[in-house]
Amino acid sequence: MNVLPEDLKLLTSRLDALEKRVCELEHPSRAFEVPASQCEGTQAASQTLEASGPKQASSIFSLFGRVMLGVAGAYVLRAIAQSTWVPRQAIATVAIAYAVAWLVWASRTKDADCKARALYASTSALILAPMLWELTLRFDVLSPLVTAGVLVGFVVLATALAWRHDRAPVLWVAHGAAALTAVALSIATRDLIPFISALLLMVLICEYSLIRDRAYAVRPLVLAVADAAISVLIYIYSGPQSVRSDYPELGPAVLMLPASILFLISGSSVVFKSARMRRKITVVDTTQSLMAFSLVAFTVVFIEPVNFVMILGLVCLLLSAACYAATFVLFRYSTEQRNVRVFATWSAGLFLMGALWSLPSTWAAVCLGVAALAATVLGVRHECRSLGLHGVIYLGVAGIVSGLPAYVFRALVGSMPERPGWSLMLVSVCCFGSYAVVKEHPGEVWRDQVLHMIPALLAACAFTAIIAQGILQLVARVISPDVFHVAFVRTFTVCSVALVLAFSGARWQRMALTRIAYAALAFMAAKLIFEDLRHGRMEFIAGSFFLFAVTLIAVPHLSRMGNKP
Repeated sequence: MNVLPEDLKLLTSRLDALEKRVCELEHPSRAFEVPASQCEGTQAASQTLEASGPKQASSIFSLFGRVMLGVAGAYVLRAIAQSTWVPRQAIATVAIAYAVAWLVWASRTKDADCKARALYASTSALILAPMLWELTLRFDVLSPLVTAGVLVGFVVLATALAWRHDRAPVLWVAHGAAALTAVALSIATRDLIPFISALLLMVLICEYSLIRDRAYAVRPLVLAVADAAISVLIYIYSGPQSVRSDYPELGPAVLMLPASILFLISGSSVVFKSARMRRKITVVDTTQSLMAFSLVAFTVVFIEPVNFVMILGLVCLLLSAACYAATFVLFRYSTEQRNVRVFATWSAGLFLMGALWSLPSTWAAVCLGVAALAATVLGVRHECRSLGLHGVIYLGVAGIVSGLPAYVFRALVGSMPERPGWSLMLVSVCCFGSYAVVKEHPGEVWRDQVLHMIPALLAACAFTAIIAQGILQLVARVISPDVFHVAFVRTFTVCSVALVLAFSGARWQRMALTRIAYAALAFMAAKLIFEDLRHGRMEFIAGSFFLFAVTLIAVPHLSRMGNKP
């Protein structure tokens, strides 16, 4: 009897081991995770999971069954509308109410059933879109204006129903289906304005939702569809009258209104979110703003370029001033540097387009040259590299508009041009002033070197060409210059300017001038081959080679001598 407790203990341990072994054999994948004490709980969970599978499958089949019943109801309404014994206006009202009922059902589905909300909303869209198509195109019950109003009402109702409980699938389906239906009907009915107006209202709803912290993924789709519809409008009405005989006649003001409203909505949304709400500008916002402005510009250029281009240029100047104010007043010390870069880029682009569209070419070149000088001065004073970049861009465009590249080419290589105009002279002075106000430092990064190099190169080329033409005019008072005289005078001028640039660059620590002096040597080598040797006489060729040799020797020495006090 004394060994009975020990026997019972041994028997109990063997029973536990046997029970554990049975559990491991029943669940081999969890043999090292589930202890023997949890075997019963695991079996119960497995039974629950096995029971939930058929239940979930049955719910999915039941959900699709309801959707099929909804589609069947839509076909019943379609069959009744095809008959003649019921007024089609009444059928249209019932069909719209039927689609709305499915939309309401989708919004009132319980929170956990997201698939049901999406399927019910899709059913509503599948009922409404084909029904509107046939009522508008086949049965002629609804006019394009009424159909567009129904689509807007559908979107507004979906937004109102899903706003409070954040039913995102309902909004995605409603906005996407309404936008695609609107653009399809606009092409099919040949009446674009009502459906573009509906798309603009959808864009407005999307922008308001984004401001109220309802960022829906369908917004880029609505924006893209609106942009495409307005692009189609511009393309159709920019062609000749014969290719759009099926479309209604629209005046220039009506044609420019959709793109202008889209730009107003997009621009106002971006300004409000970035300036008032201090949000970072997104890629979608930036792209959409550029697209909307491009549509406005294309509308003006292709539809009514005579009367509205100057007005568009003045508007661009006003917008440029506003963007500059936002950049350097609101965003300069902001943590969101993307806003600064985006608004600064917009301000420069708008100023360029405004100057080119609102002013004659002569005055546009002068305006850009003066603006370049002002931007460079302000950039140096406030240590703002973006303003320096704007100054360089303005100088480049001013030089092109004033004809500076063509003048320099003809004065130094081609046939001698006429006396330069006052705008070209003023642009050359602005180039010189823009380079004179900047401060160069040893060891600058390549971006700063490029910013300093461009105005210096423009000024050096301009003044070299002016000096060469001036010397030739003085020579013309004594003799009638021939081609070899012209070649020698050009060689003398370029060599003299290279020597001055080399010495000045080293003397005042202007590395851009030194680089231009060495570039002038390369230019002179090509000029000797392609001009002096071809058109010169022996004595003038010898003189050109002598000047080039002296310059080639003196430039490196002058670069070093300039550093000496």
